[in-house]
Amino acid sequence: MGSSMEELYRYFDQFYLLNQASRDALEKTCSEILILKNELLQPFGHTCKTIYYIKSGIARIFYYKDGRDITEYFAFENKIVARVESLFPGQPSKKAIQMLEDSHLIAIHVPGLYQLYDTFPQIERLFRLIFEAGYVETVNRMESLQFHTAEERYLDLLKKPNIIQRIPLKHIAYYLGITQVSLSRIRSALK
Repeated sequence: MGSSMEELYRYFDQFYLLNQASRDALEKTCSEILILKNELLQPFGHTCKTIYYIKSGIARIFYYKDGRDITEYFAFENKIVARVESLFPGQPSKKAIQMLEDSHLIAIHVPGLYQLYDTFPQIERLFRLIFEAGYVETVNRMESLQFHTAEERYLDLLKKPNIIQRIPLKHIAYYLGITQVSLSRIRSALK
């Protein structure tokens, strides 16, 4: 897998620089996967045992409430996606992960990862920092829902390249907590 891991290492380097022994050990827990557009990466009721690094593509985490399909989160290139509420307690998740484009991912097998922690403290430190950053991001997302308008959250989402071409508007609307009609109004007002 060597060369295809370079992007993943660049992502890791933002948090912590691993030595070569740690990199070699970590690579054994990784595998590359291709998922087609609209396919589920993880279905409902699945117990998450994998962390995914997105080399290309977009993932969404979603659930159903009152019969509505609600997107909780989008994950883009050079980001990690996992169902943490399932991963840490080892419980089945009420949420699913779907790919919105044909996507190229690196899957990190978590039971194998955990087995490396005692032998390679650098790996444990790296993932502690990654999970801490993920927690902060989750809190920021919750605060954004509490303190920012849908328009402000939409403008923040637009900072990602080609977002409107890449994500169906219905998913964006539910992610923002508004109807598609309200999203159309916001888009018209911003033109």
